[in-house]
Amino acid sequence: MAPAMDLSQTTHPKVMVARLNLRRAASYQGEKGPTSSTSSRFNFNHLIFSPPPSPGLPALVPRPRKSPSAPRPSRVLRIVAWATGLVTLLLLIKTLTQGRKHIPVIRWALKDGEEYEMVGQNELPEFPTPIVVTDRHGKPKWTVSIPPTSQFPLPLEEYSEICTKCQEVAAHVRELRGQSQLSRWAHQDYYYEDPSFVDVREAEKAGLLPGIGGDTRAATSKTQDSHLLGQRMDGAADMETCPTSMTFVLESSDAGLGPTLMMLWTAYGLAQKEKRSFFIDDSRWAYGKYTNIFKPSPTQSCKPPPRHRMLPCPRTATHLVVSAATAREIFGNGFIAEYENAQRTDVNRERAMYDLARMGYEALFHLNDEDRPHVSNRVKDLKAKASVPQGNYNDGVIVGVHIRQGDLHPLEYQYNGAYIPLDQYAQRAKELIEERHNFSTPLGVEDVVAKQHSFMVIASDNPDVYEADEFKSSFRAQEQIKLAAKQHAEPAATDRSTMHKFVDEAFGWEGGFFASMFWSLGRTTLHNADAVGDELREPEPPSADAIRLRELIGRAYMMDLAVLSEVSDTIICTMSAMGCRLLAVMMGWDKAMSREKWVNIDGDFLWTGIALD
Repeated sequence: MAPAMDLSQTTHPKVMVARLNLRRAASYQGEKGPTSSTSSRFNFNHLIFSPPPSPGLPALVPRPRKSPSAPRPSRVLRIVAWATGLVTLLLLIKTLTQGRKHIPVIRWALKDGEEYEMVGQNELPEFPTPIVVTDRHGKPKWTVSIPPTSQFPLPLEEYSEICTKCQEVAAHVRELRGQSQLSRWAHQDYYYEDPSFVDVREAEKAGLLPGIGGDTRAATSKTQDSHLLGQRMDGAADMETCPTSMTFVLESSDAGLGPTLMMLWTAYGLAQKEKRSFFIDDSRWAYGKYTNIFKPSPTQSCKPPPRHRMLPCPRTATHLVVSAATAREIFGNGFIAEYENAQRTDVNRERAMYDLARMGYEALFHLNDEDRPHVSNRVKDLKAKASVPQGNYNDGVIVGVHIRQGDLHPLEYQYNGAYIPLDQYAQRAKELIEERHNFSTPLGVEDVVAKQHSFMVIASDNPDVYEADEFKSSFRAQEQIKLAAKQHAEPAATDRSTMHKFVDEAFGWEGGFFASMFWSLGRTTLHNADAVGDELREPEPPSADAIRLRELIGRAYMMDLAVLSEVSDTIICTMSAMGCRLLAVMMGWDKAMSREKWVNIDGDFLWTGIALD
């Protein structure tokens, strides 16, 4: 036992502290245990501290197993090496087999969830589509491949799809070139030229596209050498191809003639501003031949390019195709940003776009030789009615009134879904006449004689409008071609007691112009089930009778506009109707806008041109 510590010098009680010996037990020092249970040296240390297991003996506790999900590092490295080698080998084989005409696999998703895929291959696709090519320096570029044997013009759906793909392929090429992507709302200059785009002619020169070879030349001449308006008939083979051009395709899914006409005029003005030759294709126009309504467009001094070089996109293509299907590509936000004066809040905001449309009107709106004399004579007769006898002060005021009903409704919320009442047109016309002649004499008094020679000239798509009480003293714009109501088109009554050959029910234009009625012209009632929905186009080519009826409608519409624009001192109409906007262009800026002789009674909206859905 250890000796006690002497704490006598302190004032605290004595405390006994035992010194502990922390030496290892005898079993750790090689000592042997007792030979019997009564030995005085026996203790339990050998039960508390067990010696380490012998290398030659199994462990008392089994070792925990390693998780089989964690592979050994050496195995992972081997797998990675094999995979890298396999991928490298496949890429090498693919590069050697495809060479310069490599078209990489491209996949993209549109905002509506629809997916397109362009698969890499040795041969070019047999359908029109934008493609990615690699130039001699290994840089990715893109172009639009249209097989030379494709029919011209392409269907509207294909033109629309190509324009959508052009945007996605251009974005993919920027990604391949390591350039930053443009955000969805990023503004791009209207005349921006994509440096990665290769025009078709340049792509053919560089060998990226095959062009027209000997095997395809004969087939191409049959499908693409159709005559275009603006192209010379004689000596065209000796003429050079136009350096740049714009071809307007008149085909549209819209039954109305007005939107197509506004787009045609604006496209012509744009082509003149960009110094492009201008051509028109009317091969699938719903109203028949362009020259059955208008005189041919101005002849160009060069011939149009091969049709497979005419592209709907990008907008800066050397030879551009414009149609209703590509309207957003040509006349969308970029066009508005370029030509709209955002600093103005009055009608001058749209002046630049108005001037483009006016340029097209002056060059293209020339009625055919049959209708033009009637319009001139009608204008002369109506002006004679407004002329007062000699010795009076002022001639009467001619107020043109354009009334569109049918499937078109006003912009003004109060009448949306209905029509603006006819008495509002008549009341506004009366106010204009009184403003003009209440104080128009030299003495500043009312000019009664001039008021008596003032009247309205009406043009409407609804035949019933001409019979309305509000317009009993007015005149039709033209009487060469009239759209009859059903009661005027009923056949003579027949004897019901006997059998007769089946005759279609009489057709009338009550209520105005409806797209479904237009598309069903020339069809019997047995086929009316094909025309479901106002915006659907005919499932089969129209008959000759249908084309003849449509031409008559187009001619009547154009003569109405021509008479109103030439004879009217003031025109009243609704901005919701495209015919109203066309009349503003036909009147001229000074008369329509500066002198405010173009009067819109459909809300407080200012003039705008092309309307995109």
